[in-house]
Amino acid sequence: MHFLKKLTELQPELLTRVETTVKIQNSPYMTLTVENIGLGPRGLPALSICHYGEQNGDLMRDPEMCFEMEIVDGIATEFHPYYFRNDYAGFEQNAVEDKRIDSLMIRGQREFSEMWSRNLIAQGFIEAYQKIKLSL
Repeated sequence: MHFLKKLTELQPELLTRVETTVKIQNSPYMTLTVENIGLGPRGLPALSICHYGEQNGDLMRDPEMCFEMEIVDGIATEFHPYYFRNDYAGFEQNAVEDKRIDSLMIRGQREFSEMWSRNLIAQGFIEAYQKIKLSL
């Protein structure tokens, strides 16, 4: 996911520090949250990327995806999707579970993540984060 590659270059702690969280507010879009969630199902460092909304006081993922990362010399070289959830649609996919890997599901998640990545970049989320980082 090209968006995550760019973001981890700007915030390398996302690669190595569990619970490192980046929140990007970029009006008029929903806030985007990226968090290091520890290790994924295959033992690689993992990130969650999510738009959170709210419905009846409950946080709703719209969507959330999780990726395992291959890291070489402190740089993320690959992002492997393994989880997708959209609470508004009542839809959840876990492509890697109990050592079972659903390659067809992973392919669908990868296709969606590439489209989402292009949209996030086009919507200015990288530039919004750069502005946030400069203001700190």
